[in-house]
Amino acid sequence: MSPRAEQKLQTRQALLGAACQLMESGRGFGSISLREVARAAGIVPTGFYRHFTDMDALGLALVDEVDATFRHTIRLVRQNEFEMGGITDASVRIFLDVVAAHRAQFLFLAREQYGGSQAVRQAIARLREDISSDLATDLARMRRWHHLDSPALAVMADLVVKTVFATLPELIDRTEPDDRRALSPQEKITQQLRFIFVGARHWQGLGNRD
Repeated sequence: MSPRAEQKLQTRQALLGAACQLMESGRGFGSISLREVARAAGIVPTGFYRHFTDMDALGLALVDEVDATFRHTIRLVRQNEFEMGGITDASVRIFLDVVAAHRAQFLFLAREQYGGSQAVRQAIARLREDISSDLATDLARMRRWHHLDSPALAVMADLVVKTVFATLPELIDRTEPDDRRALSPQEKITQQLRFIFVGARHWQGLGNRD
């Protein structure tokens, strides 16, 4: 890579990092201006346009980053399941370790799935659908779910992914519950996933209305 190309890549990453830094202070992506991002990255506002056409384009780049991280996490969980016979507890710990290591990315994902930018919301929705589809494919390879047909596996995968996405805010800002009897976010998502998996073992098909 030429020095100029390397410098351009570094500036692009600085803009992405600046946006994440501003959001970590409690701001939503939709409330951050182009000028603020450029200033935080140490460049003039006109320099922003050498890397992104507008703030939505920057937001889509952030979705691409968290997409790559999320898929890497799924590979780790998949390896744990297929190669090491992992259980739900271990898979949740793997996921939480990645969330902690990439807090800014998952904070963006947690907030902006319902955020103000339509382009970003739609990109995150597509990401969620793609992850659900990939998970359904993985579940079909597991012998324990061979009694489920493709539509049932799709429903199961959708439940798992939506549960994870919905619990992200609690997982990112983990606090000990005031009530000692209450579940921690980690315990809650583990139990929610177990609930889904136990139900799936006894599922008789989408046509059964009992």
